[in-house]
Amino acid sequence: MLQRLSAVIRRPMFWHGTHHHDSNDATKRLFDTVSSTVKGIQQINYVVEHDPKLTVEEKAKMKQFLIYRYDPADENDFPKYVSYYVDLKKIPPMYLDALLYIKDNYDSSLSLRRSCREGICGSCSMNCNGLHKLACIHAIDTDLTQPAYITPLGHMFVVKDLVVDMTNFYTQYKTIDPYLKRKTPKEGNKEYIQSVEDRKLLDGLYECVLCACCSTSCPSYWWHPDRYLGPAVLMQAYRWIVDSRDEYTDERLEKLAEDVKVEDCQNIGMCSFTCPKGLDPQRSMNHLMKLIEEYKERKIASATL
Repeated sequence: MLQRLSAVIRRPMFWHGTHHHDSNDATKRLFDTVSSTVKGIQQINYVVEHDPKLTVEEKAKMKQFLIYRYDPADENDFPKYVSYYVDLKKIPPMYLDALLYIKDNYDSSLSLRRSCREGICGSCSMNCNGLHKLACIHAIDTDLTQPAYITPLGHMFVVKDLVVDMTNFYTQYKTIDPYLKRKTPKEGNKEYIQSVEDRKLLDGLYECVLCACCSTSCPSYWWHPDRYLGPAVLMQAYRWIVDSRDEYTDERLEKLAEDVKVEDCQNIGMCSFTCPKGLDPQRSMNHLMKLIEEYKERKIASATL
């Protein structure tokens, strides 16, 4: 039975342990693993042809899409790749365009999430050729000699086909209280004013669309999804901590300092590499961990007075 594909599948957990690994070496090994995974995909044995009547000549003029299909609710179904051939001249250039064309014209049973088609809602996150991306803004490789592989986000429970269960991800997001919290009563209808400098601190943070591409690409999140919050949620936690209008900074830091909510980050950097919005969760988490350390030092110092 084929396992759910991710950028790295069932590989040795060679970063598990302390936080003193060489991050560059770990990153190199991760990319080597991604490369070997893609090569492994190309050797898979179980592929179902959607249209077995297509000739070799017809296939040569079209792009092959190998799409992961599986319905866990159907006891007679099993994980597999279904092969579809699409004439790229008939569709716009993105992966989502191909998926919708296949769903509308070939196979209406294909399940996927999508909404805005502009990279704003985060709904269509999935694995495209070994990397987690938003299908609506990720361009199809036009090389007709190479198939395109489309699978669900890795290391997530599959609901059906390309749809994964996001319950744990959103539950974790809820735990960071992702909204402005104040202790000082608001005066009338006045807005909470920020300086230009304070507002700039939020750039590169508020743009996150919670697609989970970074978290599901993170080995630390694969190992401890029950405790480690992952890069997406932690970057949003950092977003509220550095917001000058928020008055619960220490309380937020105290909450994050518990267990391995933050400290399981190994600084591999796959989160920043895969982010479809071009954000840098790794940098945000490094800043966040420094703030937590400073908070712990302040707490110890105040306790000894």
